[in-house]
Amino acid sequence: MENQFVTKSHWKKRWLVIYTRPRWEKKVDKLLKMQDIKSYCPLRTVTHQWADRKKVVDMPLFSGYVFVWIDEREEYKVRQTLGVLNFIYYMAKPAVIRDCVIEKIEQLTKMEHDYEVVDLQEINPGDRIRIKCGIFYNQEGTVIKVQGKNVLMVFDHLNCALVSNVPISNIMLNTANVQPTYV
Repeated sequence: MENQFVTKSHWKKRWLVIYTRPRWEKKVDKLLKMQDIKSYCPLRTVTHQWADRKKVVDMPLFSGYVFVWIDEREEYKVRQTLGVLNFIYYMAKPAVIRDCVIEKIEQLTKMEHDYEVVDLQEINPGDRIRIKCGIFYNQEGTVIKVQGKNVLMVFDHLNCALVSNVPISNIMLNTANVQPTYV
């Protein structure tokens, strides 16, 4: 007769990634910790500039994601936490993140202060873009060339052609001027 009891070693903890509601990363992290579930929401310090003030805030490094250190028994508890949408899956199983990856992220956030995760959106020459922050905040221009994490663009509405090299993280596509593609 087989042993009906599962040994404790079967319940091995590992790092998994959960997907959260938009802008709920820090809330989910706090709610999980209140349930004695080890979670990790890496943060970066960002200065937001408005016309009348500046504010320094901690923003999640990975928008929409939180890491959890759990075993299989705790998966249901995590799923039932307010703000958790689902686990990130790879090959029909929750994606497991190696411990060394989490350790490297922790080291980066402790040692470095000038880092970012850049969303790899499609930006191509000819696209109309808008500046999100900096001296040219809210100005529009046209992409001339994409160079790694920077975009060479021209501001053509300032009564002159001013060419500038702008980090991709400081721009957004101007979707109002994007023509729909029909297939």
